[in-house]
Amino acid sequence: MSQLDRVRDWVSQHDIDVAYISDPKSIEYLTSFASDPVERILGLFVFADQDPFLFAPALEVEAIHDTGWKYPVYGYLDHEHPFEMIAAQIKKGVAAPKKWAVEKNNLTLAHFNAIRGQFPDAHFDQDLTATIQNLRLIKSPAEIAKLEAAGREADFAFQIGFEAVQTGRTEAEVAAELEYALKKKGVMQMSFDTLIQAGAHAAEPHGATDMNKIQNNELVLFDLGTVHQGYISDASRTVAVGKPDDKALDIYKVCLEAQLTAQTKAKPGMIAEDLDKIARDIITKAGYGDYFIHRLGHGMGMGEHEFPSIMAGNKMVLTEGMCFSIEPGIYIPGVAGVRIEDCVHITQNGCEPFTHTSKELTYVG
Repeated sequence: MSQLDRVRDWVSQHDIDVAYISDPKSIEYLTSFASDPVERILGLFVFADQDPFLFAPALEVEAIHDTGWKYPVYGYLDHEHPFEMIAAQIKKGVAAPKKWAVEKNNLTLAHFNAIRGQFPDAHFDQDLTATIQNLRLIKSPAEIAKLEAAGREADFAFQIGFEAVQTGRTEAEVAAELEYALKKKGVMQMSFDTLIQAGAHAAEPHGATDMNKIQNNELVLFDLGTVHQGYISDASRTVAVGKPDDKALDIYKVCLEAQLTAQTKAKPGMIAEDLDKIARDIITKAGYGDYFIHRLGHGMGMGEHEFPSIMAGNKMVLTEGMCFSIEPGIYIPGVAGVRIEDCVHITQNGCEPFTHTSKELTYVG
């Protein structure tokens, strides 16, 4: 049974008239059609007892057919009114759909109001979010293989990036060099903007690569990933230039211990929040607890931030096939920032990482 068939079963079991799937990643997962529609409308509409259909900009209709999608596709031109056209197609099969399911974590208020305007008597109480999250939660062997391939691309990027580090070069220059090498290798898409942060700049965990120059005797943080056949890699390493001071080296040692310990302990049957606690306790005991300011990890697959979160309060049991990051970080403003990350998949007895670049402190430049 396909994942789309599972959605149709859910629609039937919950007596839903129409399921409106609006997240492009959800649509890609269920149909194999990948697109970022930007301001245009892309929607997948699923019913219990009739064929689903895709609604898309007219300029993408042929691309949808090329994926092998076997159900109807309806396109619209920019000057047309998409939600009026969607409503007309739905009413051909369901004259007065009352019970709807939508992805509440994705559907914008503007688009919700537009579809509700076409069906003013309908109810939109059912949320598809958790259903699709749970479908995507356990990766198949084919998905794991794509994630492993993306991991190999990330390892190559680290190799090129480490070789590019020199005092006086900017973070942006290093990022450009590794991305250029990837493109020459045929890797055309990063899973997110490559992050290179040197020295105290790395203490901003959601900072961005900029024109900051790499200095001698400091740490440099790399966070990067690629897209391979729709599946991503995401990994972080922190390297040293020259001889960083004892404080920076201690931060690195503690962060590495936390990451390695958590990765060693991750296995089926473990509770997600307990894995977070294993890493967090190590960092807290070393006196840096106040500087570990994010969850231990996030789910990954087709997107870099998927379900579930590996964090306090999440009592989900880890299961074979789950994929997520293990990325403790210590960020001391004005001093240094360290993050070490592998994404892993839970196996029968433990976990396996998708990236294999050494996590022992590497001296570069």
